[in-house]
Amino acid sequence: MISIIVAVASNNAIGMNNQLLWHIPDDLKRFKKLTLGHCLIMGKNTWFSLPRRPLPGRTNIVMTDDPCECIGGGCITAYSVEDALSKCEEGKEVFIIGGGSVYRQFLDMADRLYLTRVYKDFEADTFFPEIDPEVWQVIDREDHMKADDREFSWSYLTYKKKK
Repeated sequence: MISIIVAVASNNAIGMNNQLLWHIPDDLKRFKKLTLGHCLIMGKNTWFSLPRRPLPGRTNIVMTDDPCECIGGGCITAYSVEDALSKCEEGKEVFIIGGGSVYRQFLDMADRLYLTRVYKDFEADTFFPEIDPEVWQVIDREDHMKADDREFSWSYLTYKKKK
């Protein structure tokens, strides 16, 4: 199964200058819980933006179009969608973790979306594609209200591709 995991703002913003736009500790814990023991596919900018590389307890696959580029240790390099998928272990869920161009390459073949929707617009240079309600249906939702230390509320939404 191919799953996309992403946190998006109301305006579909996901990043600025290769950095996340907000910090929600519970969302990071959710990311770890969902992805631990599975295969992660990401672009090189996402890889380099990680504060700790590789993400432990997961197979880290980094996509790049430059075979001469040095990505660093602790990951497997892939040069296409097919190449990346072929390097994932059979039977493990594959998580696409960004960035924008990698999400666009995998969206049509994904089976599931784990989406954190942050209810605020952010200035950004990277955006997630629109989710087509004719293709995707929400199968789970968990809302988190705005707290004193937050300037926004958010929801965890799980989408399944319609048949």
